[in-house]
Amino acid sequence: MGTGEGGHGGTADKLGRPTSRDVARLAGVSHTAVSFVFNDRAEGNLSAATQERIRQAAARLGYRPDPVARGLRRRRTAVIGLVTDEIASSPFAGRLLRGAMETAWDSGHLILTVDSGGDRAKEDAAVAELLDRRVDGIIYAAMSLRRVRVPEGLHRTCSVLANCLAEDDSLPAVIPAERAGGRTAARLLLDEGHRRLAMVGGQDDIASVERLRGFRDAVRVKGILVPKEWVLRTGGEISGGYEGAMRMLDGVPADRRPTGVFCYNDRVAAGVLHAATRLGIAVPGDLSVVGYDDQEHMAEFLAPPLTTVALPHRAMGEAAARLVLEAIDTGRTPLATTRRLAGPVISRASVGPAPTR
Repeated sequence: MGTGEGGHGGTADKLGRPTSRDVARLAGVSHTAVSFVFNDRAEGNLSAATQERIRQAAARLGYRPDPVARGLRRRRTAVIGLVTDEIASSPFAGRLLRGAMETAWDSGHLILTVDSGGDRAKEDAAVAELLDRRVDGIIYAAMSLRRVRVPEGLHRTCSVLANCLAEDDSLPAVIPAERAGGRTAARLLLDEGHRRLAMVGGQDDIASVERLRGFRDAVRVKGILVPKEWVLRTGGEISGGYEGAMRMLDGVPADRRPTGVFCYNDRVAAGVLHAATRLGIAVPGDLSVVGYDDQEHMAEFLAPPLTTVALPHRAMGEAAARLVLEAIDTGRTPLATTRRLAGPVISRASVGPAPTR
């Protein structure tokens, strides 16, 4: 009958799993030597040959160290909590979560995810529960870029924000470089010779304001003035894009309308494309359209497939996890700074040279 990981006899624990003492017997070494190898203390205590013999014995037996016991010894659990507001229901959730999970996994950590549904009480309770479970750190991720009330308890452990900023700037954050993204989108059109440019969509949120600033930065460098009536704040949905495009394009002579449109997001771009089709305006022959987000299951299936600036959701997840892991390893709380990550251009078929007329 097995005696467990700390017993002195038998060949398995109570669940039938091989123990570190089984590994020691097979490798012909002491139990302490096995402990050194699996607790990262072998260097300087055991030869490389002995370490390899122990690892081969463990592989033959299918032995894995007990993560709970290791965590107690190290005062770590190898688990990082990830609390979200509504990101689990957003089209971009998978990318951010995969980035965080894979980065954590590569460092021997698991991600435990809790979705609060945007309920503040649930967020506070989720953080308290994660702290009770002694997670090594917490990532708080938001569905849309904005300033957030930091859930109670986040300051009691290594915590990093993803896709949001603390109202009091008290925690480190990883967010998209929205202003740089707006510049990139405008340059896609400028580089194709477009000089009559418009922006459609957005409201007064951080992303809308920053994307418009970047758009204006790029056109200002070229000495271009964008008419006020060509900057239309029509929201973030397909209907807003359609409405804005119809206001700018319907009944307007070709030489007096924009030839390039930067859209707040891909849904708005879908509305602009729909309006262009309805008005008989060819894309990209008569009108070039740039989206933003690279929304899965949408951008590449529009007609024509949409050229867009992708949001760096996966990179945000990776960067947030790395910041937490670095804090865990060093024992130092990360500085409350903001890292802005650029998103790549996804070139498809909605941008072409400016019309010559």
